[in-house]
Amino acid sequence: MEWEVVIGLENHVQLTTESKIFSGSPIKFGAEPNTQASAVDLALPGVLPVMNKQAVDRAIRFGLAVGAKVAPQSVFARKNYFYPDLPKGYQISQFEDPVVQGGSLTFGYEKDGEFVTKTVNLTRAHLEEDAGKSLHEDYHGMSGIDLNRAGTPLLEIVSEPEIRSAAEAVAYAKALHSLVMWLGVCDGNMQEGSFRCDVNVSVRPKGQKEFGTRCEIKNLNSFRFIEEAVHVEVRRQIELIEDGGKVVQATRLYDPDRKETREMRSKEDAQDYRYFPDPDLPPLMISQQWIDEVKATMPELPGAMRARFVSEYALPEYDALVLTQSKAMATYFVAVVDKAGKENAKAAANWLMGDVSSTLNRENVDIADAPVTPAQLAGMLKRIADGTISNKIAKEVFAAMWEAKSADENLVDTIIEAKGLKQISDTGALEAIVNDVIAANAKSVEQYRAGKEAAINALIGQAMKASRGKANPAQLTELLKAKLAG
Repeated sequence: MEWEVVIGLENHVQLTTESKIFSGSPIKFGAEPNTQASAVDLALPGVLPVMNKQAVDRAIRFGLAVGAKVAPQSVFARKNYFYPDLPKGYQISQFEDPVVQGGSLTFGYEKDGEFVTKTVNLTRAHLEEDAGKSLHEDYHGMSGIDLNRAGTPLLEIVSEPEIRSAAEAVAYAKALHSLVMWLGVCDGNMQEGSFRCDVNVSVRPKGQKEFGTRCEIKNLNSFRFIEEAVHVEVRRQIELIEDGGKVVQATRLYDPDRKETREMRSKEDAQDYRYFPDPDLPPLMISQQWIDEVKATMPELPGAMRARFVSEYALPEYDALVLTQSKAMATYFVAVVDKAGKENAKAAANWLMGDVSSTLNRENVDIADAPVTPAQLAGMLKRIADGTISNKIAKEVFAAMWEAKSADENLVDTIIEAKGLKQISDTGALEAIVNDVIAANAKSVEQYRAGKEAAINALIGQAMKASRGKANPAQLTELLKAKLAG
């Protein structure tokens, strides 16, 4: 039987507010346990929650970015469940009337060797508070409770079940991660739990309209784990059904060491949480004026910037997508092109997606902290364009600029001069090299003249070696062909 995978994602995004969602407690990561929990966070008798305006601002900003409806009135509810790290015995969240309703997210990814785009609709995004954290290590067989995280503001973003593969799930999660960071509503730090993902997975026979029984895989904090967990869970469900069993709705955890999902608890439905409106919080009223004020502060969005890169700089759609994966990368690219000129936009994109990105990854450096400035990279591109250096020599120049860690805009010319890297474009000098190579490689010359055109590559390689990589490749090739035709 051929199976179809059905996936929906729920992402918990920690908002970049200065304090918690219903109290003035700080939310600094890594503080000593229980040093950032106020009476409100501890749910002591007589305390009342007060809504954090910054959290609402960020929810509005996200809603505008995904083309959603920002509800003029939304309601906070009590979601009742009992965990040791939930001091109230309930979580303040939103249920029937979320602040952000609908919207969609468009993203691109490679599928079967081709670049494709997909749009996934969003169900909702709602504001809620985070729970505390249970600690199970270093307590001599007991568990500890850290309530620093209790009350941290979250925006839970729920997709429709429109994702059909692990690759799509990862591409969607990456696009959402990039967007919330781009908007400044989340710092995106997955290791610290700022961006967490729950994945709902089910399978059904291909062509069947009804969904299969879903299982939720909780708290995935890396894109690799999302991909692995989906593959593992899909395989588990298919094998279970094909062996005559039934999938039971449950919440599961992914074990990356064992490459398996394990049941955590049976999956609750909405009625199990006994939602009801929180009597301590009035409805959240959002005026059009408030929405307009937030809209006025919005940056150019990734989708609009991608379209502009394609139309203004004549970049392929794939290049535009890669360059707008992060705001810092897009900003760097624009700064390079401003200095190097639009005619060098494609070259700038190639370098950023190639040598620059690989060096950043190898050195574990963010592009905002790269020691090679946009002006310096632009200067190097100009020297490639005017024939001063070749692309091959440019790699050596780039490495030298990276090591120099200098802000000097003329660093490119200084390095080229100091290392003697200027490309040989003098016809007389190139002709001497070509004559020597032809004389020393009679077999390749004979093969080329006999019609084996690929033989010229060996001659070009020898000529480049003789010039220590400094010969102008285009001039060299033209000169070789002219000599061999004579």
